[in-house]
Amino acid sequence: MTPAAGNRRRFSHAIPPSRLSFTALRCLRLRLRLLVFLLFPSLYLLLLSSTSSIDTHSFLIDFIPVLAFSSGLLLLLCLFLPSLRVLPRPPTLPLLWSVGGARTDRRTGLAVQVYSNGDVYEGELRWGKCHGSGVYYYYKSGKYEGDWIDAKYDGHGVETWTKGSRYKGQYRKGLRNGFGVYRFYTGDIYAGEWLNGQSHGYGVHTCDDGSRYVGEFKWGIKHGLGQYRFRSEVLCFNFTVISFHITDPGSTVTRNGDTYAGEYFADKMHGFGVYHFANRQCYEGAWHEGKRQGLGMYSFTNGESQSGHWANGVLEISSTRNPFPGTSFAVNHSRVLNAVQEARTAADKAYHVPRVDERVNKAVAAANKAANAARIAAAKAVQTEKRIHRDVLDFPIPIV
Repeated sequence: MTPAAGNRRRFSHAIPPSRLSFTALRCLRLRLRLLVFLLFPSLYLLLLSSTSSIDTHSFLIDFIPVLAFSSGLLLLLCLFLPSLRVLPRPPTLPLLWSVGGARTDRRTGLAVQVYSNGDVYEGELRWGKCHGSGVYYYYKSGKYEGDWIDAKYDGHGVETWTKGSRYKGQYRKGLRNGFGVYRFYTGDIYAGEWLNGQSHGYGVHTCDDGSRYVGEFKWGIKHGLGQYRFRSEVLCFNFTVISFHITDPGSTVTRNGDTYAGEYFADKMHGFGVYHFANRQCYEGAWHEGKRQGLGMYSFTNGESQSGHWANGVLEISSTRNPFPGTSFAVNHSRVLNAVQEARTAADKAYHVPRVDERVNKAVAAANKAANAARIAAAKAVQTEKRIHRDVLDFPIPIV
């Protein structure tokens, strides 16, 4: 059972006011001993009268003043010495005050806070808001362990979901921001830069089938320069798995071990790039939305090649070194060579994109440290609540 469920169970029911706790009964027993001691003069007078010949009228005249004196003495001691009170003082509860009819929580320090939707927070508070180190349990969905500033994730932390996903890294104003690692419940992993909760900048995305992309991201998708190594006949784009087909002239190869390096646009190969097939065939040239489109050259393993203008993955117009003037059925081979050079340049840049592995590792280490501190603060907060409510069993925490 999670600490959140334990806390909800512990503070979910209040007992009747007439029922005394075990601590209250023990305190009452100690105070009764003091009462008997203070009433000792009255008891002594009662025993003395039973062995003497004092009549009943004179006994009552002597006994009532002594009893009144002892009772008054006991009352004064209880008023001026709080530790001698007969019953324990009621527990000190968090102070809630209202401004314009709205309740405001003034708690600061370690505390447990229960919310109306079933969520539970354990850790440090400042003016009733999560601030410092703490653990937040989302009702039946996950938890966050780490740093807080003004009721928002801020700093480093670890976020875990019940389905199995997990993020370790940096946060800013409640969103993933900076460097971190996200492990998807499907098995995919993204490690790199984040901005406003999405992968943005340089990073590495590894699919569960072994495919791997290293390069630039923009708002959660591959965009810019990057390299992709394929491991199976399905590829993963934008953290999902979709089909991808390439028509290869004169061959029926699979994409196990194929690589592409070059430009991406909106999660697809777009611009100039170089695609190496596992059978050592290669295409260098222009791409459009994941397909060969524009000027390019396809080289076979036997040394032959096809070059020209490509459309929808198929060679449309072949190139020639000496095209006839004015004809539209041939492409000048020099233009194809220029496109090939553009593709090679883009591929070289893609292989040399900045690596952020070291900064990601530092962010993950800091997130683990912050999560440990949050768990310690949460444990102390629970102990603090137990100590505050020790005089009444299962005393409920105010729900906010």
